[in-house]
Amino acid sequence: MKRRKRLSAWILSLALVTTVTACSSSAPQGNSAGAGGTSKEVKITLLNSKGEIQQQLEEAAKTFKTDHPDIAMEIIPVPAGQSPFEKASALYASGNPATITMLDPSDVIKFKDRIADLSGEKWKADAVDKSLDGSTLDGKVLAFPLAIEGFGLIYNKAVLDKAAGGSFDPSSVKTRQDLEQLMGRIKAAGTAPLVISPMDWSLGAHYLSLAYSAQSPDTAKVAAWIEELKAGKGGLANNKVFGGLMDTFDLMMKNNIDEASALSGTYERGPELLGKGEVGLWFMGNWAWPQIQSFDTAGGQYGFLPVPLSDNPEDFGNSQIAAAVSKRLVLDKEKSTPEQLAAAKTFLNWMVYEEKGQDFLVNKASLIPAFKNIKLEPQDPLAKSIKDYIARGKTQEAMGTLPADHWAKNGAAMQKYLSKTGDRAELIKDIESYWKSVK
Repeated sequence: MKRRKRLSAWILSLALVTTVTACSSSAPQGNSAGAGGTSKEVKITLLNSKGEIQQQLEEAAKTFKTDHPDIAMEIIPVPAGQSPFEKASALYASGNPATITMLDPSDVIKFKDRIADLSGEKWKADAVDKSLDGSTLDGKVLAFPLAIEGFGLIYNKAVLDKAAGGSFDPSSVKTRQDLEQLMGRIKAAGTAPLVISPMDWSLGAHYLSLAYSAQSPDTAKVAAWIEELKAGKGGLANNKVFGGLMDTFDLMMKNNIDEASALSGTYERGPELLGKGEVGLWFMGNWAWPQIQSFDTAGGQYGFLPVPLSDNPEDFGNSQIAAAVSKRLVLDKEKSTPEQLAAAKTFLNWMVYEEKGQDFLVNKASLIPAFKNIKLEPQDPLAKSIKDYIARGKTQEAMGTLPADHWAKNGAAMQKYLSKTGDRAELIKDIESYWKSVK
């Protein structure tokens, strides 16, 4: 009798377990699946093409989860040497795209059929002027403007103060001759004037792009000039801006601490040399501040000088640094579930409207937000320097519409020139041939 009762109790228990298991297995994905109606965790991914903030993004994902515990976000880095377009395309080809992808501005439209329309998002109304340009198609906003960035010659003020024999005035450099004299004084004070980082993306996407953006303050005229390059009518050999930019590059090459092995440098070497005061100048952008800060010996005193293109201080480009929205976030609609899309939109709004999200953008990642409602002032000196140039109307529109392969192919041509394995004529031929191949 006892045995039968035990058997009956065991059968009843088994039936209860089976019933609970069946109910659990039939619960909809992403919906209530446990006691008290708690939501199932939604997992999203973000493809990061700004390697210098990989750690900050990983920390942001953890912080975001404390505010939104039902969302888990994984940060996937774009491998060094691969463009975000290439990595995103590969993920789509594998059938496993990231929920959120960080693209260069020129790549957004290429994914127009695969990414979500963000026109109805609240942050659209708070975006700064022109920040949605280039990612709006047929009236639809396709991308979130992550940050405004700028680039030029970053200076270590402690080194330049020593060279100047007093407080260095950055506005004193208005021409190539001024820059040459400054480099001479830095050298005379016992320091190497500058370092040129030889990565193809720095040379091709940033330095060479000044030859385009400095053609005119009118972006429509810049676009028209690029169309002439595509048609084989650009004539770089006789172009004043291109010639001036390369004359300045020649000056930089002569004063490069790595002149003897110009292609041996790495990105990581630049912030160390500048931060430790082993060079006075480094051509780079404000994204480099977290790395410079780790080597800082100048008490945070850094800023930007424009790259002068001539000896006429009135020429456009001599007093302007290049700045624009540099990275944009797009949301996949091809493979993402409605729950994942909603979670991704929550993350975008978190950065714009929530205190911890704004802190990530401005203080942790050292980015200049592209949203008017964010009142946090950047604490890092490079972001402050760019904001000052913007406030004074001393910027030129950085080229965000260059083809995806521009930096790799033209960066390689610039590397040949930097290493002196190719001359100016060969460089011009390579660049002109590239543009004639662009459809």
